[in-house]
Amino acid sequence: MNNDTSGQPASELDLQEILKKSEQQADFPDVPLDEFIPPTYEEWKENCIALLKGAPFDKKMYTKTYEGITFDPMYTRAGTEEILPKHSFPGMDDFLRGAKPNGYIKAPWGIAQSCDETMPRENNELLRHEQEKGSTIYNIRLDQATLAGRDVRDAARPGDEGCSITTLQDMHVLLDQLQLEKTPLYMYAGRSALPLLALTVAALRASGREIRQLHGIIGADPIGELTAQGSLSKPLALLYDEMADCAAWAAEQAPGLRTVMVRSDVYSRGGANDIQETAYTIATAVSYLRALLKRGLSIDDAAGQIMFCFSMGANFFLQVAKLRAVRPVWAQIVQSFGGGKEAQRMHIHARPALFFKTVYDPYVNMLRNTTEIFSGVVGGLDSFENAPFDEPIRKGDEFSRRIARNVQIILQEEFGLLQPIDPAGGSWAVESLTRQVRARMWKEFQTIESKGGIAAALEEGYPQAQIAAVLSERFKNAELRRDRIVGNNMYPNMTEKLLDPRPEDVEAIRTERIAEVEAYLSDLDDTFKEEQLQALATVPADKLTAAIRAAEAGATLPELTEALRGQEAQAEKVTKIEPHRWSERFEALRKRTEDYRDKTGENVRIFLANMGPIPQHKARAEFTTGFLQVGAFDVLGNNGFATVEEAVAAAKESAADAVVICSTDATYPEIVPALAPKLHEALPSAVVYLAGAAPKDLLETYRSAGIDDYISVRANCYQILQYLQQKKGMMS
Repeated sequence: MNNDTSGQPASELDLQEILKKSEQQADFPDVPLDEFIPPTYEEWKENCIALLKGAPFDKKMYTKTYEGITFDPMYTRAGTEEILPKHSFPGMDDFLRGAKPNGYIKAPWGIAQSCDETMPRENNELLRHEQEKGSTIYNIRLDQATLAGRDVRDAARPGDEGCSITTLQDMHVLLDQLQLEKTPLYMYAGRSALPLLALTVAALRASGREIRQLHGIIGADPIGELTAQGSLSKPLALLYDEMADCAAWAAEQAPGLRTVMVRSDVYSRGGANDIQETAYTIATAVSYLRALLKRGLSIDDAAGQIMFCFSMGANFFLQVAKLRAVRPVWAQIVQSFGGGKEAQRMHIHARPALFFKTVYDPYVNMLRNTTEIFSGVVGGLDSFENAPFDEPIRKGDEFSRRIARNVQIILQEEFGLLQPIDPAGGSWAVESLTRQVRARMWKEFQTIESKGGIAAALEEGYPQAQIAAVLSERFKNAELRRDRIVGNNMYPNMTEKLLDPRPEDVEAIRTERIAEVEAYLSDLDDTFKEEQLQALATVPADKLTAAIRAAEAGATLPELTEALRGQEAQAEKVTKIEPHRWSERFEALRKRTEDYRDKTGENVRIFLANMGPIPQHKARAEFTTGFLQVGAFDVLGNNGFATVEEAVAAAKESAADAVVICSTDATYPEIVPALAPKLHEALPSAVVYLAGAAPKDLLETYRSAGIDDYISVRANCYQILQYLQQKKGMMS
């Protein structure tokens, strides 16, 4: 291509010249739009009713949510004029429109990919690898033994959910070569941040690192742990003392470091709706504020120590509204305590809700995670941890971690999500939902406050009961397939093989970790270490400084935890909220079939008695096949039978456990009385179903003929499949 002296292609210059001339010569006539008359809402509704062909408008066009909110079929400016944020700007007022005036333009949201390798050295390598590939936060996940302050030698499964840390050497290896002066560090510490913070500071000092530049969070959530575990090893009051020690130290020694992480996942994983999740999380944060204020911190310092971690769920618009609503609620609370504008600013970390992820057809989790990131970004967050798609099954590998990380990078760099500031602002639907979520969240928060706070409410069992009711409703809707779980209760992949869980060699890990710990302990001055531990156990104040000295002397995580135990006192106990996933019951049902088939070589066999030509039975035969394959049953299809006798003969030959008659409502009154009794004669132990729902005036006729149940859009899929499994002997 020829270039002129400007360096631009000639064709490009020609195009510019043409456009310039067209602009100069253009004389566009006015185009009247009078012929396009905007329809009124009433006119639109009338047309909808006509298209619904008799189906009730109010039932079909309004969507009810688990939060008690109903989505309107259409939102208009006239209906939202009063609540539009016409005089509010991002980063101002109550932060409804975002915590920062410039959104993500100056600073993108943080990419905080979780690193959960068991061995400290391997996790260190993973942290650095993630950073090289695009993560902008060092996000360390610890195993359950570490979070509980237990020695690796006493751990049932070291490395079960994350990295195993016991000694100062472990922490040194974990943090080696990490650029903590430039990159935030995220580490959830369980019930108390003090032991892990002490090990972190001691390891960094030993390496000559500057502590004041440490930023991010090493955060505790004792109420979250109480809710998840049902009990704690020490009272909340003592854990609040440790929380205050960490907060006061961080405010002075490492101003960029937070030490309180209020996490919503215990509620989300229990099945909570978005109102419950946010209200109970806010109530937890308020309890921490009060505890810190009581122990001498200012409201600005106390609020500045708190980071929130929310789970992003499946309902896109509600997630957007949730984050937009929770910021002004928190700002209002901090303001009522006397906090300044900066203290009212909420710092939000988020991750996909594990509740909505599946074991079967797990690649769909990629899509679920992507929409959940998108909703979080639109709603306004500071950092996001995208989970690998195989999270419900195993720890991620290079492929699943890369996909998880790159989704965020693509959204930032290729989809342009860094540019719009409060992209949902002014949306008639989102503004309406935000207002409703905010009002309901505040009301539920006030209910918790009226009970004496979240700890008292948990002891009473109120949040547990509220969440259990929503969980039951979720499971019921999944059974009826009102909630569609792709690959599980809808559209199952019959050729699917479950992903290899890749279980770790627990004994080999334990042996290696014990050897590392004992090698470190063998070269210590035990007398000096015991002196420092004794000082930690007896010093009345500034526990963190004493813990750092003990860690520098070689004290292990369990030794620090034990020294901090304090006087024996009755710790709180509550009914814990068990973790669930919405697909778990269907997964267990299908796995039961597959295990039985692998063990015996047999399966539930379903014969489709398709009556008439293909167009007559096709729709219901396909629906029935999908319905029954949810349980991984063998469905025996065919091209249809012209006579009852042919259908009965084929059914008998199939030796099926159940038969489903498939045809049309118009032909059933003639077919069913003739066919159903003969099917029972041919297969005395088989169950006979009818595809579709019978009208009330024919229910008795069909029942008398031998129809045992119906397979239709109103049928309980889970109960029908479970009954067939019981009948086959797959379960007692």
